[in-house]
Amino acid sequence: MKIKMLLMIMSMLSLTACASCTTSDDDPITENPVPDSTLGTETGKNGSVLVAYFSCIGTTEGIAEGIADITGASTFRIEAEEPYTAADLDYNVDCRANREQNNPKARPAIKSMPDGLDRYDVVFLGYPIWWGEAPRIISTFLERGDFKGKTIVPFCTSHSSGLGSSDRNLHSLAPDAVWIPGRRFAGNTAKTELEKWISGLDIKFDTDMDYSKFPLSEGKNGKAPTIRLSSGYDMPVVGLGTYSLTGDVCVNSVKSAISLGFRKIDTAHMYGNEVEVGRGVRESGVPREEIFVATKIYPNQYGNPEAAIDECLRKLDLGYVDLMLLHHPGTNDVKAYKAMERYVREGKIRSIGVSCYYIKEIDEFIRQVDIKPVLVQNEVHPYYQDTDVVPHIQNLGIAVEAWYPLGGRGHQKELLSDPVLTEIAMRHGKSVAQVILRWDLQRGVVVIPGSSNPDHMKENISIFDFELTEDEMTQIAALNRNEKHDWY
Repeated sequence: MKIKMLLMIMSMLSLTACASCTTSDDDPITENPVPDSTLGTETGKNGSVLVAYFSCIGTTEGIAEGIADITGASTFRIEAEEPYTAADLDYNVDCRANREQNNPKARPAIKSMPDGLDRYDVVFLGYPIWWGEAPRIISTFLERGDFKGKTIVPFCTSHSSGLGSSDRNLHSLAPDAVWIPGRRFAGNTAKTELEKWISGLDIKFDTDMDYSKFPLSEGKNGKAPTIRLSSGYDMPVVGLGTYSLTGDVCVNSVKSAISLGFRKIDTAHMYGNEVEVGRGVRESGVPREEIFVATKIYPNQYGNPEAAIDECLRKLDLGYVDLMLLHHPGTNDVKAYKAMERYVREGKIRSIGVSCYYIKEIDEFIRQVDIKPVLVQNEVHPYYQDTDVVPHIQNLGIAVEAWYPLGGRGHQKELLSDPVLTEIAMRHGKSVAQVILRWDLQRGVVVIPGSSNPDHMKENISIFDFELTEDEMTQIAALNRNEKHDWY
């Protein structure tokens, strides 16, 4: 439903921003093209929407960033292999831009395409108007990508010229896309004007998934449903925790879990088992891309985060990491996270998040970083329910995951023998562990119970054939003691 809403809004959002256009369509460009260290890179929050744009002097870039802020989209700046100079854009002489625009077959080479283009449903496509048309580099972009089934929303920037037929003339380059009529905006268009225009539409616009509700009806025993993270990647809501698993026990546990249907494996530098986890995944017989692997770097690694990330990648030996977290707050945590952001742009990490961040910590943290965490992993169990923290994080458009979902070391026996939980379990013909895990999922909390016992693993992923009633959820909520079982 949200995608449909998004598509409709995108259809109206055909803005017009210009980065290579001048303040007048009749004046030569005399400004130097703006260097940008983010050229050809991709950042953002909403994994289903992309703002791709070409900009030489910054005008189109400004409008593109405004669209991204409003929609929560990722951004990708299209960069020519041979950057445009001011002389290239002086159309009063025989310049490069003139030659390209006068040749319909011209296709300036571009450095790269967006990583994972297939995961975007909507692509905003921004460009300046050059002699009534989109620059030929836009043709290169469209012909290099697969836009089948995607909605493309063109927008241009110009001081005085309109969009004209520039967008319609692009349709043949991506004939299998759904093209929305474009719109032109002046380069100095204020964000408030864009927001006002969007808010005036008779459509509710929502850029974040409701992480308090999981699609549990889509799951079945042995196959957990997935949620779409804000990075655009899908993650199972049940995984295997590998804390305390070492050596061949860890390798075999990972292989057993995968054979039983688990597709998410959680590890960390401090667990000392990344090598074994990677080996278990490689030897599972299941394609790498079907398994979601998460790891964490520890605070004593934050001072040299690049070395820590490279070590994780080397030990896991899986090509990339699906999710990397900061293990908990510490000195240089922002520095470490920003290093992780760079690895996201390089395609070596797909999603990033944090662990042990609560309301104050997460609110302060997200103001200092560029990519919003996709997930926060905290201690959550019936005796410590994180009642205020969980909805706060979910309302930020961030998923919540529970470590110690069954109470943690030294406390699991007490929790699994709790009389209230025992009675509910008997009522459903389930174990207490299954009731607890189901309770988490119905609160919108991802679970990663750890085990080396295949019978327990099978039990932990067999929680999709029953549902706790509202009364039972209330009974479990009353068990909260605010009793933390670890120090952070």
